[in-house]
Amino acid sequence: MKKVFAVLVTGLFFFTPLIVQAADDIGPLPALSEKDAPNPKQVEMGKRLFFDRRLSGDAGVSCADCHNPKEGFTTRKPLSDAYPGSKHWRNAPTLLNITYKKGGFGWDGRLMDLDDMLRDMITDSMNMNMDMQIMQERMKQDPVYVQHGKDAYGDKNMGTSQKGEVTHYVVRNALIQFLKTLTPKSPFDKGNLSAKAKEGMELFKGKAGCIQCHSGTYFSDGKPHNTGVPENPEVFKDPMRHFTYTAYMMFMGVDNRMNWRRDIGYYTISKDRNDIGKFITPTLRELKHTAPYMHNGTLATLDDVIEFYNMGGGKDRPGFKDASVKPLGLTAGEKEALKEFLLSLSGDPVMIEAPKIDMDYKPIPDWKTAKN
Repeated sequence: MKKVFAVLVTGLFFFTPLIVQAADDIGPLPALSEKDAPNPKQVEMGKRLFFDRRLSGDAGVSCADCHNPKEGFTTRKPLSDAYPGSKHWRNAPTLLNITYKKGGFGWDGRLMDLDDMLRDMITDSMNMNMDMQIMQERMKQDPVYVQHGKDAYGDKNMGTSQKGEVTHYVVRNALIQFLKTLTPKSPFDKGNLSAKAKEGMELFKGKAGCIQCHSGTYFSDGKPHNTGVPENPEVFKDPMRHFTYTAYMMFMGVDNRMNWRRDIGYYTISKDRNDIGKFITPTLRELKHTAPYMHNGTLATLDDVIEFYNMGGGKDRPGFKDASVKPLGLTAGEKEALKEFLLSLSGDPVMIEAPKIDMDYKPIPDWKTAKN
């Protein structure tokens, strides 16, 4: 029986489940096509929005608060923060290279593309708790965004009803353009691997079996797997996290939600008990900068993750854990080689300084008399 090394690293309305099959082999990230390349003016607008707390309901949290550029566009906390007054029960995934992700957004895979993800993150009560209509009206009162809209979305751009108007669609699109720039090049992408890393790559493809789940240029098959990741008890010990978890389960129509004492993962979407404890395979890229690991941050280091899978993963009820997850039998030297290869998938940190955002701006001159 084949072995699986499924590293779950660095968490989202009802949608029909759609799981994307990635390519079988691994490879460097391709360059974005001319059509898909980010627009510099839209990137500039998106960068400011990424750091702007006014995208949240009470202007208390920005995208960057949970996806910190100084922490690999994630957080060093095992479990993420959330909208003020609540706490999250999952680890915030990194946004690095997310433009290459194809379907299965979120640990339970319920969102299908970046636009869906951003809409959900902005409007969901546990994340940013913002009404899209209110958000766009806020942005329209900031002269900086008004000018951004004219510069980046005016003329023949985007088919908006009023060219250059700062709509919620424009806000999400600008954020997507900014995310397209978060694509660092790793030693693996540059073909710059040490002899030990090359040995580790062979283990990755062979004895360790990592490639069975972590395939393609994004190093993810986009599918849900249960590898026996231990629960993070703080989800159920902390009343605020447990409340947020329970509210989400109620929203998603999960049965018996008050009695669960585990993160049920993909079962939230499929309602198939065989999917309890399954989580979407994340990317392995940039894992040097994105510890702690797993959907709940329970493994602190990459060494912990490698040993976890070398021992055959964790435990779960019969029939829940993937039967193919078995002890790997890696020697100390093989584990070091595998680790060196995995680290070669990380480039230099992407450091982006937060733009200055004046929260005390004066409204546009004629806003009080503007027609609806």
